[in-house]
Amino acid sequence: MCTFCDTDFVGTDGVNGGRFTSPDGLALAVAALWPKQRSSVRYVVCTGGEPLLQLDCALIGSLHAHGFEIAIESNGTMAPPPGIDWVCVSPKADADLVLRCGEELKLVFPQANAPPERYASLDFQHFFLQPMDSPQREANTRAAAEYCLAHPQWRLSLQTHKLIGLR
Repeated sequence: MCTFCDTDFVGTDGVNGGRFTSPDGLALAVAALWPKQRSSVRYVVCTGGEPLLQLDCALIGSLHAHGFEIAIESNGTMAPPPGIDWVCVSPKADADLVLRCGEELKLVFPQANAPPERYASLDFQHFFLQPMDSPQREANTRAAAEYCLAHPQWRLSLQTHKLIGLR
């Protein structure tokens, strides 16, 4: 059982999130929040909890129609619908891994029963270790960095916003 989650659950109060009556309504809301001065490339990451419980072909189509590239960060327990542009799997120790390929595997480290060796042969382009954010964060960061140095297939992934105090 997973005992951690790095997602801040915000936007579920209907102000900048919540429920939408249609996939296009959600895509329009996302587009309306996109800063006008940004480049023409729009990129939306569906994460927080398990995005594949909500993300379907209709929403993917609507987001693409509004000019968004779509990424997910999934725990890998469900197969994704077609059309997702970037797949990141962040496996949890005792969950059955269904999604075994994609662009990025990001393993929160350390996790009991989830050593990096368990995932190293999967079909991903990039392999990241992200130190578990806990009271032991500094020790976890050192251990992850040491593992990456000894196993160059893996790269260190830091949540820099937390390290510099941004929320």
